[in-house]
Amino acid sequence: MLSRVYPTQGRVEVRTVWVLGDQLNRKIGAMAAADPGTTRILLVESSAMLEGRSFHRQRLHLVIAAMRRFAGELEAAGFGVDLRRAASLSSGLAAHRAEFGTGEVIVTEPNSPRVESLVAGLGVRVVRSDQFLCHRDEFAAWADGRSRLRLEDFYRWQRRRLGYLMDGNEPVGGRWNYDHDNRQPPPADGGDWPTPIRSRLDDLDRAVIAELPPDAPGVDPVGWWATSRRSARARLRHFVEDVLPGFGPHEDAMVAGNWHLAHSLLSPYLNLGLLLPDEVCDLVEEAYRAGRVPLNSAEGMIRQVIGWREFVWGISWLWPDQADANVFGHERDVPPAWTFDAPSTLRCLSVALDGLEERAWVHHIQRLMVLSNFANLYGIEPTRVRDWMRAWYVDGADWVMGPNVMGMGLWADGGRMATKPYVSGGAYINRMSDYCGDCRYQPGKRTGPEACPFTTLYWDFLDRHRDLLQPNARMARQYHTLDRLTDLDQVRSRAAEVISAIAEGRM
Repeated sequence: MLSRVYPTQGRVEVRTVWVLGDQLNRKIGAMAAADPGTTRILLVESSAMLEGRSFHRQRLHLVIAAMRRFAGELEAAGFGVDLRRAASLSSGLAAHRAEFGTGEVIVTEPNSPRVESLVAGLGVRVVRSDQFLCHRDEFAAWADGRSRLRLEDFYRWQRRRLGYLMDGNEPVGGRWNYDHDNRQPPPADGGDWPTPIRSRLDDLDRAVIAELPPDAPGVDPVGWWATSRRSARARLRHFVEDVLPGFGPHEDAMVAGNWHLAHSLLSPYLNLGLLLPDEVCDLVEEAYRAGRVPLNSAEGMIRQVIGWREFVWGISWLWPDQADANVFGHERDVPPAWTFDAPSTLRCLSVALDGLEERAWVHHIQRLMVLSNFANLYGIEPTRVRDWMRAWYVDGADWVMGPNVMGMGLWADGGRMATKPYVSGGAYINRMSDYCGDCRYQPGKRTGPEACPFTTLYWDFLDRHRDLLQPNARMARQYHTLDRLTDLDQVRSRAAEVISAIAEGRM
């Protein structure tokens, strides 16, 4: 049973600020001007989230526990808080109005088109959101008239207008981008990486866990994910002080024995509002200016926050149709390994899936070059990949899915966002990880029982989609190599065997 805290003003008519579950910060939108003497707060826990989708247990716990802790923080600050469980957001609002009257209800602009369309018909006043540094209207204005939307152009525009890592009108160090320096493979010894902060679960956590559906997938929380702004801030400080110095060079590396490396692990908190993008970037730049962090690490992190993250946010509003794209015509379902009905025999895939089951998180290269790459090569229908990732990732926000999964990960939009598909054989995974040495498959082989399935399916993928991809100038080298293969018939035959084995849960 959820606690409900009533206003101290008696029956005085006050306005209601309705706080959505991904806006948990007193500085965001309508909350910024909220006063305990005149404002009641509404938070709705939607039962549909628990019952309608198979979200990972740790994602469900994070969202629900964070909402309840935020409600407690507001209560301590003197607000009257109506925290209620309802079948849906709209029914929660209706129940609130029935109990407290029909005074004005104010809500901050939702973070996804789906919720915005729901809110639009509920008779509430919507105020502008400042949860992102580039409002969607500003992004649309920047994009207007451009023949192609390039991340690098947007990122430089953001740097100039926000002032991060700038010396006047020029970038600090004379370069805008240190991405080339940040693509090193893992150290030969695996590296020595700072351990992430882990919280001790309390009574609130245990109560939330006890309420989770018994069939919700994944392992129960063990404290990796912060559920309050205070804890999220502690993790931000830990990252900047202890982790960020080593962040840059090995951003794209993968190590079987270490799931976090030097990644920030901050995306869930940014997505829920527990952290704001400017406070992250402010601390990063401060650390660089003080000489505690190298420029390539500071630039790499700031680019992720004000560049890629905000670019994806803007694209999600500009191209809502991207979320249903399927240029390759893929039709397969997610394989048994992805539903944990059968183990994968591919070590890279097994490590990624185990990480998702245990923590609801894997880093961006595992998402892009292992999971999304596999989905394309095998031929999973894109919306099924989208829905699967949204359910399993602790940071799987709705607005992320179109650009990140359909545009970047799967190239399902046909190049609207990325100039070429991010597909590869086993060679890339071998170069950027320590996975292949202990795997039963060999990344350099494309045929035979020891051939890496990624390598086999990569060449088969290029062959199957020749008409679509060969005209792409950035694919010329790949097709030149494909045309020189003397064993293409054997590749096709082995690819059919691999696809059958994956579908049957044997690979």
